[in-house]
Amino acid sequence: MKRLLCYLLVGLCCMTNAIHAEEFAFRLQDSTGKVHKLSDYKGKWVLVNFWATWCPPCLEEIPDLVTLYENRKDIMVFGVAMEYSEVKTVLEFAKALAVTYPIVLGNRVIAAQFDELSMLPSTYLFDPKGNPAARNVGLLTRADIETFIQNYPK
Repeated sequence: MKRLLCYLLVGLCCMTNAIHAEEFAFRLQDSTGKVHKLSDYKGKWVLVNFWATWCPPCLEEIPDLVTLYENRKDIMVFGVAMEYSEVKTVLEFAKALAVTYPIVLGNRVIAAQFDELSMLPSTYLFDPKGNPAARNVGLLTRADIETFIQNYPK
């Protein structure tokens, strides 16, 4: 019972919904032109965060994502900027927020590789085998992510 309660609390804290798919793949080209595929990161957790420069919760969670990317070598992070008018604005925001993970200049075609994007921020997490593990709509913290990973069935 205690174990079940723990899993329920973690689920509520993370506000995650499992993504169901037999096989999942994506292709993202970052702002430097480098192409990334999910299969390139086997053995690592992969987190894809959809955000926008005008979105306060998006900007609030970026420092935690930077910390994850810089301090945990078992996690790869991608930031997919959505609904922007100028590339320069996105890159300036990323620089001002000291973003060190790859930034992808997103659009609806890129978002469609994941799911129907209903609001920002939206985050997708894939386990080290490349399986969809979770989806979160709304603000997410480093602690939420680390707790989810720690309690994820091996």
